[in-house]
Amino acid sequence: MKAAVWHDREDVRIEDVPSPPHPPPGQIQVEVAWCGICGTDLHEYIGGPVYIPQHAPHPLTSVRAPVIIGHEMSGRVIAVGEGVEKFAVGDRIVACPIIGCQRCRWCRSDSMAQCDTVAFLGTSWSGGALSERLNLYAYQCFHLPDAISDEVGALVEPFSATVRAVQQGKIGPDDNVAIVGAGPIGLMTLLAATLRGAKRVVAVEVAKRRKETAKKLGATDVIDPTEENPETCALDITEGEGFDVVIECAGQPSTAQLAGRLTRTRGRLIVMGVFEKPAPLDLTDLVFREKTVTGSMSGYGLYDDTIRMMTDTRFKGEELVTGHIPLEDLVEKGYHGLLYDKENNIKTLVSPH
Repeated sequence: MKAAVWHDREDVRIEDVPSPPHPPPGQIQVEVAWCGICGTDLHEYIGGPVYIPQHAPHPLTSVRAPVIIGHEMSGRVIAVGEGVEKFAVGDRIVACPIIGCQRCRWCRSDSMAQCDTVAFLGTSWSGGALSERLNLYAYQCFHLPDAISDEVGALVEPFSATVRAVQQGKIGPDDNVAIVGAGPIGLMTLLAATLRGAKRVVAVEVAKRRKETAKKLGATDVIDPTEENPETCALDITEGEGFDVVIECAGQPSTAQLAGRLTRTRGRLIVMGVFEKPAPLDLTDLVFREKTVTGSMSGYGLYDDTIRMMTDTRFKGEELVTGHIPLEDLVEKGYHGLLYDKENNIKTLVSPH
């Protein structure tokens, strides 16, 4: 079968690879319908390895580069392993990329994303979603309702991560919220904060199409740091206080520092962006103004809530998808389009077939 294989930084190849075997006990085999290109995929391409084990096998799965990549997927069950009762051949599913050891304190307390030896679909698992077929644990999979198309279903995984971020931020109806970086994750965070009932949701972004999409998705204001002073705008919008909650979604040192400055005294800063290198924050500002900083990783445990939210008519997932491409165009039209033509690209979906 065809698959996208990460060999090294800027070395992703479309190759013929062996099809997965019949799923072992507790697993199912899925034919992939669509797979989204994630910001993490882009970081692995231009700055990796970030999560991909390259020089030593992964401690849980023994996987190491080269690896089949991709994790934002929708698909259809085509085979079922022994002991699986929740799924049958023909079921439409989406998948959580988290694979845990099932033994550590985090797995035993239903926090598998924090597993001491956590593995991820598309970086440290035997298959990836940028392929025709793959095996998954049944516990990773969730039924996709008829109300959600296969294309929008590929957004469940990234949207679940934003649902977790707004939950981490304890966003409520009195909160002014800023989203720093209106790429795919930032725009979905905007939707999640809006659906949670935030008072105002403001996007901070420079790319024209992404600014326009933020407005379509309900942003009350859009700040372009290349055209205006974001800190002055923040004070104007919030009556001099700054934002109650700021969610950083860009993964750049400059955006991390900006997000910290936009957060009001005793406000909450949630960091979602994937950083290729350590990034500084103004710790004196955090101390003197008693700000809270929290990381947020994955949407583990929130898939049922996420799928339910995505059936809300205010979830306009189709506005996020700007491209559908075949697997063969992954690098040139997919990665390069998202990296170097942000004015025209937001979310690209890939068909492995």
